[in-house]
Amino acid sequence: MYRFRLKLNLTILGLISVVLLLMGVYFAKILEQSYMQNLSDLLGKEAQMVSEVVHDPEIFNNQVALHGRVQSIAQTSESRITIINRLGEVKLDTNSDPGHMENHRNRPEFESALSGHKGTSIRFSETLGYDMMYIAVPVLSNGEVIGAVRSAMSVEYIVQTIHHMWYSLATGLFITLILGTLVSSQIAKSITRPIEEITRVARNITQRQYESRVRLKAKDEIGQLAAAINFMASSLEQQMYEISENQQRLTGVLTNMVSGVLVVTENRRIMLVNPAVEQLLGTHQSELVGKLHIEAGRNFGLSQYIDKCIDTGQKVREEVHIYYPQERILDVNIAPYINIKGEAKGVVTVLHDITEIRRLEKMRSDFVANVSHELRTPITSIKGFTETLLDGAMQDEEVCRNFLQIIYDESERLFRLIVDILDLSKIEQKRVSLSQGKVDVTEVAREVVALVQEQIQRKEHTVELPMKDPVLITTDKDCLRQILLNLVANAVAYTPENGLIAIEVNKREDEVEIIIRDSGIGIPEKDLSRIFERFYRVDKARSRDSGGTGLGLAIVKHLCELLRGHISVQSVEGEGTTFTVRLPMNYLDHRF
Repeated sequence: MYRFRLKLNLTILGLISVVLLLMGVYFAKILEQSYMQNLSDLLGKEAQMVSEVVHDPEIFNNQVALHGRVQSIAQTSESRITIINRLGEVKLDTNSDPGHMENHRNRPEFESALSGHKGTSIRFSETLGYDMMYIAVPVLSNGEVIGAVRSAMSVEYIVQTIHHMWYSLATGLFITLILGTLVSSQIAKSITRPIEEITRVARNITQRQYESRVRLKAKDEIGQLAAAINFMASSLEQQMYEISENQQRLTGVLTNMVSGVLVVTENRRIMLVNPAVEQLLGTHQSELVGKLHIEAGRNFGLSQYIDKCIDTGQKVREEVHIYYPQERILDVNIAPYINIKGEAKGVVTVLHDITEIRRLEKMRSDFVANVSHELRTPITSIKGFTETLLDGAMQDEEVCRNFLQIIYDESERLFRLIVDILDLSKIEQKRVSLSQGKVDVTEVAREVVALVQEQIQRKEHTVELPMKDPVLITTDKDCLRQILLNLVANAVAYTPENGLIAIEVNKREDEVEIIIRDSGIGIPEKDLSRIFERFYRVDKARSRDSGGTGLGLAIVKHLCELLRGHISVQSVEGEGTTFTVRLPMNYLDHRF
């Protein structure tokens, strides 16, 4: 911008200089021509007057008379008068002795005058040593040229006047240039300052400083330009704010979506992924964006559906199994995305992880099948023995009693199964009313052992109880009692006669650890991960003989989670099993 200002200053100064110079030259020439014309007219009139005075031959040829007549005229004039005869001989000269002067016939002005015309010449005078203007007119007598009269005057005064004018012009030009520099600088500054301001704002806008504004109040074209720039900046600021807000919303939505979003361009390269896709595919965003989807996705089925949508432009919805980084089932929705021109520029792929849904559906199906199976067994037994009694077995008192006992046992088993199912349903739906209070874990453990004391004595088990030192926690006593009762009952049921059952209660920093260990038959390693599932039995025949419903450990697990705790199991087949329950010291401090 400073370069433009300098150019503008130099342009203005150049124009001023050229104008002043041309005007000075023009007026100098006009003045010089005026002076010369006036001098020429004056000398011409003077020469003509002398010619008329001396045209009489008697006067012209009489040196004394001639000198007398000319002298009377020359006294009132500063000019030099020279008279020659027809042969060019000088008859009279007011400044020099005619006898010592050369012949003047060949002088230009005398040549014209002797030919009958007025002669004019400006040249350097060898006699006087400076420039002179010479005007010569013929001397006529009876219509014949008998000589010539020349009037001459120095042009030195005119030259000095012209030189003085040029000096004044140069001085005035210099002063004008100084003043012009100041004025043009202010003019250039007033012109370039708005442009500089507009340029600054435009540069700030390119650097995303949309709040910049041009501070001008002019109403001319520059002011209109500034207003347009301000309007543009305001519009851009608003648009960029809306774009930023929309981008933030989109980023927030994509970041927090549980479903994965994958955008693939028409050239089959991945353009955008959200964090959910990274988790589903086990690959970081930097390794996905910019790559071919078949290379980055590592799943032929998914890539096949993406290619199908790109090629046909139709929406696709399918289920896809992926096996890396872990096996998952994905509900894939693929649709083309169209730009404002109606052109297909790629596809948007939305991935829903339905692995858990499918697992729950399978669990629900298995649950229905298991419930049906578990209910059918006692009902079949009750129905069969009842039909036998109705067919006549009631007459035999001993057989009738045995059958009725079996029917009672099966009914009792059916009742326990239904109760366990209802309890598990309540626990899963969190419809269990909890009553928090201070509970002594050691005391509850002893109460539970007392409840199964009959079975312990019948199988002659050895039970190691925790020390009597109280271990107090804030929790629900009934839930804790049910957890320990199910675990201790299982330990008694699956531990052979003369076995060992040990209960330990350990107090940690912020939790209590309850360990129930037995020397029973143990659990195979392949079944450890499934023993907390509903109706899952390691040995179904053996479990049914023990009187279990297959829901006890599932209830224990859900109760532990309800109390913000955790249960784990360790077992070696044939050596025994250890269940470890960890509960928070203060249930109230661990609410969601």
